[in-house]
Parts: sequence; structure tokens; C-alpha cells
Amino acid sequence: MPRLHSAVELEEFRAGILAARDPARPCIAVCGGAACGGLDSAAVAGAFAAEIGRQGLEARLDLKTTGCHGFCEKGPNVVVSPGDVCYFEVRPEDVPDVVACTLRGEVLDRLLWTCPDTGRKAVHMDEVPFYRHQTRILIGDNPRIDPTRIDDYLALGGYAALAKALFEMSPEQVLDEVKKAQLRGRGGGGFPAGSKWETTRNAPGDEKYVIVNGHEGEPGAFMDRALFTGNPHKVLEGLIIGAYAIGSHRGFVYTRHDSPQLIRHVRTALAQAEECGLLGEDILGSGFGFHVELHFDVGIFVSGESSALMRSIEGHPPEPRPKYIRTSVAGIRDQPSNLNNVETWANVPQIIGRGAAWYAGIGTERSKGTKLVSLSGNVVNGGVAEVPMGTPLRTLVYDIGGGVPSGKALKAVHFGGPMGGSIPASLLDAPLDFDELSRLGAPIGAGGMLVMDEDTDMVEVARYLLDFLTTESCGKCVPCREGMRQSLKILTNITQGRGKDGDLGRLDDLSTVTGLACLCALGRTSADPLKSMLRYFKDEYEGQIAGGGAAK
Repeated sequence: MPRLHSAVELEEFRAGILAARDPARPCIAVCGGAACGGLDSAAVAGAFAAEIGRQGLEARLDLKTTGCHGFCEKGPNVVVSPGDVCYFEVRPEDVPDVVACTLRGEVLDRLLWTCPDTGRKAVHMDEVPFYRHQTRILIGDNPRIDPTRIDDYLALGGYAALAKALFEMSPEQVLDEVKKAQLRGRGGGGFPAGSKWETTRNAPGDEKYVIVNGHEGEPGAFMDRALFTGNPHKVLEGLIIGAYAIGSHRGFVYTRHDSPQLIRHVRTALAQAEECGLLGEDILGSGFGFHVELHFDVGIFVSGESSALMRSIEGHPPEPRPKYIRTSVAGIRDQPSNLNNVETWANVPQIIGRGAAWYAGIGTERSKGTKLVSLSGNVVNGGVAEVPMGTPLRTLVYDIGGGVPSGKALKAVHFGGPMGGSIPASLLDAPLDFDELSRLGAPIGAGGMLVMDEDTDMVEVARYLLDFLTTESCGKCVPCREGMRQSLKILTNITQGRGKDGDLGRLDDLSTVTGLACLCALGRTSADPLKSMLRYFKDEYEGQIAGGGAAK
């Protein structure tokens, strides 16, 4: 790949990539996401490569392995373009028929999505209910991109927003655009990203840092990995733009040590971007330089907490610092450090490329843009969905998720992972909105949505989530370490038929202590799932205490 020295050279290189591609030539895209990979999509991709080679079709058919397509429940998934023909649950033995139908311009009916009630088949992606009700701004390019090839990202307009920022906008204008877009952080707190950037930009310091938080360690959350693994350049482009706006020349990507595919794709993206002159010194001849390092966690959930993450990057144990220390002002090596999660950074090229007004036109008054949600639990169609903020939760559960399996009734949905909250089915028309769901006691968090059916034991759910946090706490502060352990002991006793009068009062007292005295959000919000369940399902807790445990 050539090193590009200007925005003009970038556009010329992009034009060359597009000129070498025949838009009419069919392309078979095999999902290589984590769920499809677990169903051996590699064997499917290998079968396609072998069949194309056996017939000598390399000049007539393109083949690529992509990131997650989103519809994890029906993997391995294959999308054939032009037309976005969707095939589901594809096996290696299906490959010859798929190839034959593709060459003839036909569709292989037996692999199409079929409505379980009417038998109606959906051919194209926008006809499949799981996709039809989404607005896939961030993850929609995944089926079109080989994550290990920067060419694919450039062909779709990649890095044009970076060039626009560097050559048509000042850092102040970039920052102002992000503020006008009202982008809120997607990592859990929903804090305005522009304000956070501005704090770091204005803070005194010899060096400023920007960080991608790709840790995503909570149970039931897998949307960041789907996005970052499938389209690493989108996240990287957002990071570079953010660095330019903040005045940072050094950044970090922090992610899990146990995600080999993600690590491989990010490393490849960093190397390719640097080779093309999109990263490193004098990016595109603009005079702006920026370097990125890749760091890994030590296998504990609290590593994703902002100050703990920054201590880990420094080489220290990932223990949180007191919150009166603001990492935006004094983070890594006590220098101003801006941390955003994967999804937040991925929104930045969209805002700069299309404008703040376009972005602010999506969503609600105070929650703009789209949101990635990982659907799991008792839902027919598990996977990663992307919808505009403000979308009713009912749309996610029923229109996209296909409802609850086996005809069972919906009992509750849980947002925010082990530090989130549960709301009952009666509130399913609530909008996907930062403030509204927080008011109801189920903050969006990073976007993990657990669907629970009528048989779910809400006491056991709270016990399970607290058990996770107790194990994953760094143990630095006594209120967290001991407070959660005592709460877990009480909940365990209730589930095992040893609950006592006064247990709920003791849990409330412990929740007050951990909420006030713990160093970081892990401990302070550890009781939030329990609080939401006592708000909506208190009778279930009282019933188990009075009746000696859950009904068998």
C-alpha cells in the first residue's frame, strides 16, 4: 500500500480501489463474528474458497470473511451482494448450491429466513424482520468489509471524515461539532462526549492522551466486540479525529487479553493505517502526528473502570482511584486523559462526515443517534441490534428479537449488566433513552439487554449478578470487598430457603453503605439490580423469605 501524503492522494487512492472493482460482480460474505465462528463459519468460508477454486471462478465471484452481521441466533450467516441476499444456518454442504444459484442470479429458498407463523420467506436483508426494524449506521457496513483489509473500509468512504477534520476544520470546530451533535458516551454513564473532550483539551499538561475502552467485560454485552472486530478502522478513525480536537499525540486501545480475533484485527488495522500515512507522524501531510499503543487487561471486570484502566496502562494493578481525581484532568501519568468506549468513538466519523445536524436529527431530545444493543436471554432472535435512541423496548423484544420462546410470557428486561436494573413487562413501551431508563431504575449501561421470561427467579438473578461483581472486585476498599460479600451471603440464603425476617432491611443498609463509601462505580452501583427488583418484584423476595426459598 502506498503512503498517502495529502487528502488528494487519499481520494485518488480510493478512486483506484473503486475502479478496480466491478460492482456487478457477486460477492459472498461469510460472517466471521464470534457467534458464527462458534458454529464453525470458518468451515463454511473454507468450503466456499474450495468450491470457487475447483470451478475456477475467481474472476466471477468474490469471497470475503467479515465481522458480525448481527443475527447471531441464525448463524452461520452469509450475505450475497449485490442485493444483500441473506442466507442463514449455512453449512459446508450447502456451499455448491449457493454458488450455483449465485452464478445463475437465483435464490436458494431453503436457506432463507422463514416466518414461523406464515411460512413467508425473506430474500433481502431489509425484508428480514430482525434487520428491517433497525437503523444500522455503525454496524451496517460489517457485511461489506473484510476487517483485515483497509481497502474495503476506504472503498466505503473510510477516512474521508478524518481528511475533512484535518484540512477543512480547526480542532475547535471539530470539538464544537461533536458538542452540537449532543453525542453522549455509550460506555454506561451517558456523559456528553464533547464536554468530556473539552475538559481534557483545556486541562494543563505536558501531554494529553486519548483512549479506546474496548474492555466490555460485563455478562451479556457483546456489541462493542462485534463493532470493533468487524470494523476496526471506523473506531480508529474516530480516535484520531478526537485526538486532533483534544490536542493529543498519543493514544491507547485497551481491550481484553482473551479476544484473539479482535486483537489480530486491531493490530492489523493499526499497521495498515500507519503504512498508508493515516497514523503516525504528519498524517496525510497535515502536520498532525498521532501514535497508538495496544494494551490488554489482566482478566478482571474492574479493569474497565476508567481510573483502574489507566493504572493498568501504566503497568500497575487495575485498582480504581478516588473519584475526586478526574481522569480527564489527571489520568495516565497524571496527565489529562480522555476515555471513551468503542461505540462512542465509532460515532465520531459519522458526525464529522455528515454533520452535527444530521446526527442530532436521530433519536430523542436528550439522547441522540443510534444505540447498539446486545439481545440475549429468553428471546427468539439473539444478536446485536442497532436502533435509534427513543425506540420502544417492545420493538427490540418483539419486532427485532422475535419475542419470548415457547410461547411463554415476558416477565422483565434487564439493562446495564451487573450494575444495571430490571423493569417489568408492564413498562415495555418505555423508550430506549438514557434519562428515561435511568428514571425507571434500568440504566442503559453499555447496551446489554437481558430478556427474562415468566419462569425467571428474580432473587436468583440478583444473586448471580452480585456473585459476579464479588468475584470481579479488585478488593481494594473494604465497603466493596466486605459489603458485597455480606449482601451475597444474604441473597444466597434466601434462594436456598434460609431467608429470615429483616433480610431485606439488612440488604438495604448494606446497599446504603456500598453506595456511599466505595471508591468506584463497581461497588457504588453493585446494589442497583437489587434496588430495581425490590422496586418492582418485592413480593417475590418476601414470598421466598416466608416460604423457604423459590417454588420448585
